[in-house]
Amino acid sequence: MQVKPEEITKIIKEQIQGYESGGKQKSVGYVTTVADGIVSIYGLEDAMVGELLEFPNDIYGMVLNLDPGSVGCALMGDFKRVREGDEVKSTGQVMSVPVGPELLGRVVNPLGQPIDGKGPIATTKTRPVEKIAAGIIERKHVHEPMQTGIKAIDAMVPVGRGQRELIIGDRQTGKTAVAVDTIINQKDTGVISVYVAIGQKMSTVANVVRTLEEHDALKNTIIVASSGADPAPLTYLAPFAGITMAEEFMYENNGACLIVYDDLSKHAVAYREMSLLLKRPPGREAYPGDVFYLHSRLLERAVKLSDDLGAGSITALPIIETQASDVSAYIPTNVISITDGQIYLNIDLFNSGQRPAIDVGLSVSRVGGDAQIKAYKKVAGTLRLDLAQYRELAAFAQFGSDLDEATQKQLARGERTLEILKQGQYVPLHVGYQTLSVYAVTSGLLDEIPVTEICRFEEEYHEYVGRKYSSLAKDIEAKKEMTSDLKTIVDKSLSEFKQEFLAKLN
Repeated sequence: MQVKPEEITKIIKEQIQGYESGGKQKSVGYVTTVADGIVSIYGLEDAMVGELLEFPNDIYGMVLNLDPGSVGCALMGDFKRVREGDEVKSTGQVMSVPVGPELLGRVVNPLGQPIDGKGPIATTKTRPVEKIAAGIIERKHVHEPMQTGIKAIDAMVPVGRGQRELIIGDRQTGKTAVAVDTIINQKDTGVISVYVAIGQKMSTVANVVRTLEEHDALKNTIIVASSGADPAPLTYLAPFAGITMAEEFMYENNGACLIVYDDLSKHAVAYREMSLLLKRPPGREAYPGDVFYLHSRLLERAVKLSDDLGAGSITALPIIETQASDVSAYIPTNVISITDGQIYLNIDLFNSGQRPAIDVGLSVSRVGGDAQIKAYKKVAGTLRLDLAQYRELAAFAQFGSDLDEATQKQLARGERTLEILKQGQYVPLHVGYQTLSVYAVTSGLLDEIPVTEICRFEEEYHEYVGRKYSSLAKDIEAKKEMTSDLKTIVDKSLSEFKQEFLAKLN
């Protein structure tokens, strides 16, 4: 859905305070060159970076370059209507977007304009898109879990509120699915989600919207979408607009927010296009030297605020698409170094049927157990080590040598662990049920169940617990600890159901 130039003009006019009353003009300049939406202007000595400039024919632009004697500006409208010699006026206003709870459940473009056909959005408040991130004193350490509902992540690569966890992998490995599952899992938690589609096909965005609607998760989600047909300045603006909308809930409502950037690879490409047209010197892979600063100042705005500031948080899940699994390319290494860990999705695992295709060996969370409830931390503690040992043994067993009984048991346990970590799309699990599943496999109670029946066992066991021990999963979530009383009930429920299940198999 391409944005019409006249719609962009209308929205920017509304955002400039005092426009109708002929706001104070600071200075005037003249267009010297126009090329692909990037304009060079002579004059405007008082211009600020990020300031809105007014061109003839109701077109607006945003200042990006301040050079000696000239200003570089990205146009937010139809650049074909701007000519050399045109007069340009300073507005004295920086680029801002609408914010507030009125945006929940809506799909907007990077300027905050609705593109979902549900009518105008009645919001009166705006915030500047560029803001300095909270400093160290204003922050608190990450300690609350941000449950994704995905066993492989919550057990081994836990994400906490205020963390920045990168989702990285080749195309078609399930990166967006992981992010959407996480948004769906927040629907009853009071967490506000913002999904930013950067340069995506609008059919892809429509699919995400439909999925969130079907799972009743759109009501507390804002979707900011820039399509591949939009000009580079709008694509550049999209993630900054998204984080600005999230900050309103964090600072004003002391709320917890989740923001997904899908994906920052396309954002970097849009920024490279703008930068090269602005005559900024190209560096590695033709990206400008400040592309690192672009993403670092964006991701630093994800934060867990101190108690004095209301203890709100923004958790960021940036997505990066790799080419042929090359995590050592420029943009992947940049974002890996900015974030607090990464969830690596492996194309070979995906093609072999391991879904989600999370490579536990390359995935890491630098927050770790602080972002898990104690009960889950206890039962999942050995999971990563077990899987690492299983991989080593499985590689060794391929040579066909005779294996002793202990090794065979370890291989059997590893196969069942991999099987229990498989999970369908858009079916996130509450942490109570995740704890039961992981406990079942790490305690060895599934060693007698055939590998092919593990997924069925898990599904039917959850139904059994919900029917016969209806408060068990909720008690684990509420107490956050596997007390001896709870452990006794869990062991009892597992042994009872296991007998029933084995009887059915035989």
